[in-house]
Amino acid sequence: RHLNEMVILIQKWWRGYRCRKHFRKMVETAYFIMKMNFYNEMAVRIQKRWRGYYVRKYIHNYYALKKYLQAVSVNNEFVRSELQEYIETKENEEKMKDLEKKEKERKYQARKMHYLLSTEQIAGIYNSPFRKSPDPMELLLRNSKPLSHRKKQVKSPFAYELYDWPTCKKPPAFVAALPLPPIGRQKPQGPFRDTAEVLWQRYKPLEPTLRVAESINSPMEKAREGIKREEWRNPIHDNEFLPFSSYHKNEDEKYEPSLCKSGKYVQEAYGTKHFREVYPKKWIADK
Repeated sequence: RHLNEMVILIQKWWRGYRCRKHFRKMVETAYFIMKMNFYNEMAVRIQKRWRGYYVRKYIHNYYALKKYLQAVSVNNEFVRSELQEYIETKENEEKMKDLEKKEKERKYQARKMHYLLSTEQIAGIYNSPFRKSPDPMELLLRNSKPLSHRKKQVKSPFAYELYDWPTCKKPPAFVAALPLPPIGRQKPQGPFRDTAEVLWQRYKPLEPTLRVAESINSPMEKAREGIKREEWRNPIHDNEFLPFSSYHKNEDEKYEPSLCKSGKYVQEAYGTKHFREVYPKKWIADK
């Protein structure tokens, strides 16, 4: 019993020592973690203050930005004033142009209506006896000269050079869109075609036919001559009157007309056409 009590006492003291040692280690780690968190927080606070100061001083400087905005506003005011002056000068130029145009129109009207000028015998329209002073139009009529009405010579759209037309080397270039006729001219009634179209059809260039366009020495023409010579040398039927005899009724040998000697557009041999025309009903059947 004494030994058991001593063992329990030793175990008690040993376990207490181990627990106290472990607790001290836990306290030390907790203190270290708390200290590091505090240091980190202070470092973040220092960095925050420093970065705010740096940004405000060098990157987004409030006073420098304020100065820049003031300079921009001054520059904008200067540009606006220059633009306003430019607009005013443009408006003045437009007004001067309008005034000059109106003055030209007034002078043209005065030259056009020069016959309304008052004479010593007859008072004009603008020189009313009820006015104290004559109308400004009357003064303008006195200073202007009468307008000479001359008919403008309109160039005809068909006045072209005709040196290329007889040779037909180049088609004449006619104007497709003709100028509008004057108001007083009436269009002639009837189914008349357009003058430009008629002239184009009359003087259009000649188109060569197929016989002219193709050379005599072309390979196609040589091939045709070779086929004709071969057919003439090797005829299909030696018997000329085979289609008119009863020999062709045999199924073994049928009449086959040659390609180049008979046909709709080829000249046939003498006697096969003109002799049959004497008695056409005798040779031409209902089939």
